[in-house]
Amino acid sequence: MNLTERTENYKRVCARIDLDAIEENVRNMRALIRPESKMIGVIKTDGYGHGSIPIAKVLEPLEPISGFAVAAPEEAFLLREKGIRKPILILGYTFPYAYERMAREEIRITVFSVEMLKELAETAGRVYRECGKSMKVHIKVDTGMGRIGVSPDADGLEFVRRLMECTRDGSMEIEGIFTHFARADEKDKTSARRQLELFTGFLSQIRETLGLEIPVKHCANSAGILELPEADLDAVRAGITLYGLHPSEEVPGERSFLKPALTLESHVVYVKTLRAGQSISYGGTFTAAQDMKVATIPVGYGDGYPRSLSGGRGYVLIRGQRAPILGRVCMDQFMVDVTRIAETQTGDRVTLIGQDGEERITAEELGDLSGRFNYELVCDLGKRVPRVFCRAGRIIAAQDLSGYYEDDGF
Repeated sequence: MNLTERTENYKRVCARIDLDAIEENVRNMRALIRPESKMIGVIKTDGYGHGSIPIAKVLEPLEPISGFAVAAPEEAFLLREKGIRKPILILGYTFPYAYERMAREEIRITVFSVEMLKELAETAGRVYRECGKSMKVHIKVDTGMGRIGVSPDADGLEFVRRLMECTRDGSMEIEGIFTHFARADEKDKTSARRQLELFTGFLSQIRETLGLEIPVKHCANSAGILELPEADLDAVRAGITLYGLHPSEEVPGERSFLKPALTLESHVVYVKTLRAGQSISYGGTFTAAQDMKVATIPVGYGDGYPRSLSGGRGYVLIRGQRAPILGRVCMDQFMVDVTRIAETQTGDRVTLIGQDGEERITAEELGDLSGRFNYELVCDLGKRVPRVFCRAGRIIAAQDLSGYYEDDGF
């Protein structure tokens, strides 16, 4: 079965990913940062629900992209298995079971506690003796996120000193150091600038006290890329903006150029007349006051579509018009009011995220309506939602429950 035949079967629900849009977002972000800064593409959680493999394949050849960042070793291992060769950094804590494979596959590890160093140094030393590969590490500094990281003070300096001791035999290499903004997506940048000040001050202490110049320093996230040019260091980390989504409503500048990459579609599977007095869905929370026309959509919270859109809070687009949700969203289905879209029939395309005619539903809007936010919404799209990846108007890859498929030569 070729890609066209396979994707023609994705009628129930399908997420279409525009890889050209992702490339365009990279180019536009590149224009905002200083020429000497590189970009790290953050493709954790399967590329924020968009599909990490084809996104990494499209981004890897681009000059601004120095590498990638993920959250778990398994995400990095999958990328290596699929041929991604640029550096990959694990942003969070890594459990010891993954140390050896990471060292052998040259996957970067984040370090921030003395407890990690002994076992990490032992594993790195063994791998180095066996194959000559040095374990590259990035130090995480906690300047205000309160999550993980060394403190930017004397204790932090002592940690860096002890880490330096682990590098003397060549088995480990301090490649990078980074922090993460907690409030860069707010209009008031006072907190973010304070974090930046703490981070750069700590870098100066490392340089002056320990005589160490760390090659790759990075702290700017998506909001930082858009609105904190002073945070452009050796690299920046492009996350949500990579996918054309905005960090928050308080960061308006990106709306002029970011292009959303994801469209979510389904099809009407049933159209019926609901008589006055009849109810819809679990709990009978909606009862028709008069006769109305209702369409059933074969998507539900089992696919990651929010149940909180129930009761008319959410809507979909059919034939370029809004169709409000009736009653509760079920695990696999929900119903919409198409009384005003009289021509609706079985097989009509339904837009859950995206544009149809003059109407548009964005991930930001759907997030607001559902009480979530855009990050959560796209990350939560389930595995049983097939992804179709397009470039120059052509389908070049697809991903569904049975596996990942791509065109020859991609």
